[in-house]
Amino acid sequence: MTDSNYDEIMRLLCDRLSALTDSELLITPDTNLISQLSIDSIKLLNLIMEIEDTFDVSIPINGLTDVQTVRQLADLVYKVKSTS
Repeated sequence: MTDSNYDEIMRLLCDRLSALTDSELLITPDTNLISQLSIDSIKLLNLIMEIEDTFDVSIPINGLTDVQTVRQLADLVYKVKSTS
C-alpha cells in the first residue's frame, strides 16, 4: 500500500468524523476522538463498520483499545489493510 492509500484513509476518517460530530473543530490527525470530538462507542462502531465496508477489511475490536487520535485510527486501518 502506498502513501496515497494512507492519505485516502486519513481523508475519509476526517470527512466522516466531521459528519458524525456537531463540532466546528477542524479535525486533524492529532484530534482526540473522545475528549475533543466526544465520539462515543456507538459512533465509533458505526465509523468502523463504514471503514470496513469502504476498504473491505475487518478491524479487530481489541485493536481499538489504544486508539485515541485520528492518526492512531488511520494507522490501525492502514496496518489492517496492508496485511489483508
